[in-house]
Amino acid sequence: MLCPFCNAKDSRVLESRVAGENSVRRRRQCESCNRRFTTYERVEVMQLLVIKRSGSREPYTREKLRAGVSRACSKTTITAEQIDDLVDSVENELAADGKREVTAADLGEIALAKLRNLDQVAYVRFASVYRQFRSIEDFVAELHTLTGQGDPGSSAGESERITATISSTVDHKPGQRS
Repeated sequence: MLCPFCNAKDSRVLESRVAGENSVRRRRQCESCNRRFTTYERVEVMQLLVIKRSGSREPYTREKLRAGVSRACSKTTITAEQIDDLVDSVENELAADGKREVTAADLGEIALAKLRNLDQVAYVRFASVYRQFRSIEDFVAELHTLTGQGDPGSSAGESERITATISSTVDHKPGQRS
């Protein structure tokens, strides 16, 4: 392992610990400059291809999934460690399936299932992008599903109240006072 400070090749491991389901955190000290640094080792699984909606295929990228989940979790109480654990959990589920290809839809559904258990706001945010919500009704339907009310038509009064609340928020113009 090259030292990030002096680029020396020799370092010794001071401490190792598991840092998630598929990674090990190692604290190292350079033999040359005696500075300490941390490295992470992650198990490399077989190359997974993601089949996009357009039918094209691209290699699975952990960073892309993590970025999407991070955007959905912004301004919530979700920590970076929880996001990493969620992404690890998704990757473990994909590895357990043993498939070499996965559709973007399946990948998104797995991530949504994990987010649903973690934070409802992040779940709705991720769902709105992943499922390409086009209207307020899409949000209302998803909120009904999330709250266990099932069919949006089953509670018309509640649906109208939520729609009115969302509409007033959407219709609000910047600089305009409520």
